Amino acid sequence: MPKLSDRQQRILEYLREYHADHRFMPSVREIQAACGISSTSVVDYNLRLLERDGFVRRSPDISRAIELIGAEESAPEVEVVAIPLVGTIAAGSPLPTPGAEAWRSPDETVSLPPELTPRQADRCYALRVRGTSMIDALIDDGDVVVLRPVGEVRNGEMVAAWLRSEESATLKRFYREGPRVRLQPANSQFEPIIVPAEDVEVHGKVVAVLRRYE
Repeated sequence: MPKLSDRQQRILEYLREYHADHRFMPSVREIQAACGISSTSVVDYNLRLLERDGFVRRSPDISRAIELIGAEESAPEVEVVAIPLVGTIAAGSPLPTPGAEAWRSPDETVSLPPELTPRQADRCYALRVRGTSMIDALIDDGDVVVLRPVGEVRNGEMVAAWLRSEESATLKRFYREGPRVRLQPANSQFEPIIVPAEDVEVHGKVVAVLRRYE
C-alpha cells in the first residue's frame, strides 16, 4: 500500500471520524476547515491521490460521494440533499442580499439527511444568520436557516424580508397590519421594523435551522 503524506493521513482520519459520527461524508469545505488546508482545490487534489492509491472511491454525480474502501459496512450510507448556501441574512439591522452570481454558483452547500429535508427541497436555499434579534426563537448568530420561497405568508411566520427602500434583507416574524407590515424580532432588546406593506418583499419562509455546537 502506498505511503501517505501527513496531510493525506489527516484527511483519511477525518473522513473515518466524520463518517462514524454522521453516517455520511463531509463536504470538501468541511475537510478543508477541519484539516487546516489552504484551499478546496488542495483538498480535491489530495482526495484524487487517495482515490488513485485505493483508499477512497468518489462519484462526481452524487453530493459528498466519498466511500472509504475497506471501511466497515455495518451501517448504510445516508443519501443527503445539498441545499445551496448563498450568503448571509441579518437578525438585527438589515443586510444587503448576495448578488445573483452567488445564487447561480454558490460557494457552499449544506447537506441534510432525508428526515430533515424540507418539502420542495429543490427550491430551498440557505443563509447564515448575522446578529441576535431572533435569539428567543432559538436562532443565534452563526446559525444557518433554510428557506423556501412562498407565494403567500401568514402572520407569525419567520421570513427573509427584503426592504425595497433600503435594498437590504432581514430575518424576522411577519405581521401584516392594515397598510403596514411589522417585522418582529424575537429579542426584547430590538425594536420591530414597521414599514408600508408595499416596501416589503418576502423572499422565503424559514423551514429549518441548523446549528453547530463546536
